[in-house]
Amino acid sequence: MTSQKNISPFHPATILATWFWTGLSPKAPGTIGSLAALPFGYLIFSLLGDQALLIAIGLVFVIGMISTDIYLKKTGASDPGEVVIDEVAGQWIPLLIAGTNPLYYLFAFVLFRIFDILKPWPIGWMDKHIKGAFGVMFDDIAAGICAALILFVITQVL
Repeated sequence: MTSQKNISPFHPATILATWFWTGLSPKAPGTIGSLAALPFGYLIFSLLGDQALLIAIGLVFVIGMISTDIYLKKTGASDPGEVVIDEVAGQWIPLLIAGTNPLYYLFAFVLFRIFDILKPWPIGWMDKHIKGAFGVMFDDIAAGICAALILFVITQVL
């Protein structure tokens, strides 16, 4: 379930890296983390706009780098499944295209999960070759960008 060794579940790095413990789900922690990202992304976009969501993505990326680095060092793991703050940052990227449209929102979720799970090139290459907290975070950013590009094309067709 979890690779926790020397870190409390109440340590700030655990809370943030697991996105408020959603990554501790025994089944599909990445998908649960992505689902948990959706309401936050929706609220930020609908209340404050796309620029605020873009800033939030940057902030979550930085916070994710810091909390994931601490978590990796404390647990000795390299890319544990319970770390899902990377899914949050990545999932929010296609939400920039989806806006508040429910159908596009669903597409954003599904597309991100497809890219995050299947890891086509270059995402898979990044996942294998970029290590540490940056590597954990960056392959999900790439998955989010790919999902956003495909969603953009879909929105232009529909």
